[in-house]
Amino acid sequence: MDARAYVLIEAESGRVAEVLAALRTLNGMAAVDAVTGPYDIIATVQTPDPRMIGRLVMNEIHSVEGVKRTVTCMVIG
Repeated sequence: MDARAYVLIEAESGRVAEVLAALRTLNGMAAVDAVTGPYDIIATVQTPDPRMIGRLVMNEIHSVEGVKRTVTCMVIG
């Protein structure tokens, strides 16, 4: 069974659209949506192994220009 997480993303001011576009090109992204509230984007990530989620966030999402910070919420059920 695949591992899944919600990644709450804060983007730099004025860069949400380009961050959305870049995130949507990454492997492992099940959905990427702009939202209202304290975060700008919520990404649903899905990988075959839970450890791959951490690698995806650290190596791929954090390297996208315009990403300020993230919070990762693992799905437990």
